Amino acid sequence: MGFETVFVLGVILSCLLVLVFTKISPDAVFVGGLTLIIISGIIPVREALVGFSNEGMLTVAALYVIAGGMKETGAIQYVVKTLLGRPKKMWQIQARIMAPVMGMSAFLNNTPLVASFIPALQEWAGKNRIQTARIMIPLRYAALLGGTCTLIGTSTNLIVNGLLISEKGVSLNIFEPAYVGIPIAIAGFIYLLTLGDRLLPTRISSTGSFENTREYTIEMMVRGGSPLIGRSIENAGLRQLPGLFLAEIVRNETILAAVEPTEELKEDDRLIFTGLVDSIADLQSIQGLEPATDQVFKLDSPRRDRHLVEAVISQTHPLNGKTVKDGEFRNHYGAVILAVSRHGERINKKVGDIVLKTGDIILMEAPRNFADRYKTSNDYLLVSTLASSGQPDYKKGWISWAILAGMVLLAATGTLSMLQASFLAAGAMVATKCIRVTDARTGIDWQVLIVIAAALGIGNAMYVTGAAEVAAGGFIGLAGNYPYLALIATYLATWMLTELITNNAAAVLIFPIAISAAASLGVEFMPFVMTIIFAASASFATPIGYQTNLMVYGPGGYHFSDFLKVGLPLNLIAGVITVTLVPLVWPF
Repeated sequence: MGFETVFVLGVILSCLLVLVFTKISPDAVFVGGLTLIIISGIIPVREALVGFSNEGMLTVAALYVIAGGMKETGAIQYVVKTLLGRPKKMWQIQARIMAPVMGMSAFLNNTPLVASFIPALQEWAGKNRIQTARIMIPLRYAALLGGTCTLIGTSTNLIVNGLLISEKGVSLNIFEPAYVGIPIAIAGFIYLLTLGDRLLPTRISSTGSFENTREYTIEMMVRGGSPLIGRSIENAGLRQLPGLFLAEIVRNETILAAVEPTEELKEDDRLIFTGLVDSIADLQSIQGLEPATDQVFKLDSPRRDRHLVEAVISQTHPLNGKTVKDGEFRNHYGAVILAVSRHGERINKKVGDIVLKTGDIILMEAPRNFADRYKTSNDYLLVSTLASSGQPDYKKGWISWAILAGMVLLAATGTLSMLQASFLAAGAMVATKCIRVTDARTGIDWQVLIVIAAALGIGNAMYVTGAAEVAAGGFIGLAGNYPYLALIATYLATWMLTELITNNAAAVLIFPIAISAAASLGVEFMPFVMTIIFAASASFATPIGYQTNLMVYGPGGYHFSDFLKVGLPLNLIAGVITVTLVPLVWPF
């Protein structure tokens, strides 16, 4: 081994140790490692920076825009709500996430699938006080496990099949990986619901905190055409809203107190909710419910262009001592008061009849620039934005679904590359106003993109200096003249490289080595090819081996060690099943 090989391996080992034993962010660690490689001059700068023009990284950027469009139109939220309902036990929640994701990932690309589900699950978890750390890794691993069941489930399978066609003139059937992929998926599903669940971290996120105890009373209305009409309180999901209580329903001037869960909602019902401030904000995203005050519909901007804002009335506020109605609040500020809290307690009056006083906390639906305009005003002691986005534009949900389906179809049929299809879909999301340009820009997780680009650069350094080939070839060489040991070594070498330099790169590097090993041993090459397919998808132990691992890293609030704790046993399970079943299905 030359100096270049030793240096690159040393940089990778250092990065891994820093990630495991410190809390330094992954982007800082990998950019630091890439910087060392660039400064050393062991490879050309253009080779070190290849990750920043990588199609996979750019595809992920486009997929964030697509996922944002799905969120802004409520498309994925509707699916998540339908799938999850309101299960009470964690294993039920995880099962309802993993089962459909496994099925879909067998036929859809993992990356857009995971990217679309992440924001919807974050929102659902926040509303139901569920720790995102308990569901993000199961989401990711379910997509990975399902993808191993078909030839089109992951890009790695397609890459290996392409290599197989060019080298041996043989092509895999679309369902051929299922012989081993389905047993691995079933075993992984059971593991994640049992032992894996116990190994997941327990961390309370800010969305699950009850430190903020301000309470409001807010009146919502079921207007004509609402999908809630005719549904019971229970079926509409309004029975056990976390932090909220449905106090009564006003119907035709009649008050229905102590509302039964079987009570059916009718047009023009006015629902009186009381509860915590964050939970009041959640009401705004429920399809079919709208603020009862007509003032909301007199605002100039559409509802999706508004924020929920809290503000504290000052002594010099021009409406201090006046009722909301008499003071013409909307005309003064271009915003509408939804509820008022006084000394942390709710005020049981219609909003228009409340006399504003110094120290009152008002909850408003206001234009996006309201906080910036009034944060230094003498009218308010404090101004704070609660919800960064308004109510989803549910009417465009079908458009975002059509765009996503079109992207998958174009990529799956080979009409366009995944990069081309994703960029076209992202542009379509913006053009159809499923997402605004500003939201598309801010919705991209730049930290994830930097990690992917830097990790790809370091992985390319392994390839250019020969470090990857030396490590893999030497490892497989330890098996000697024993085919079964060579098969195990192929799995381990592919898996380790997958965790370090991504799955596709690992498969491409190991493929020729494994084919050569099979020829030298005088055995069939297919067991080695199929082992590479499953080992390259076994990226469970680190967040850097696959781009979707990085995508759940932040939302789940994970540490590097969390993937090791949960992923290593799953790697062991997948490895044992692979090396046991592959020789039986594809004999030596």
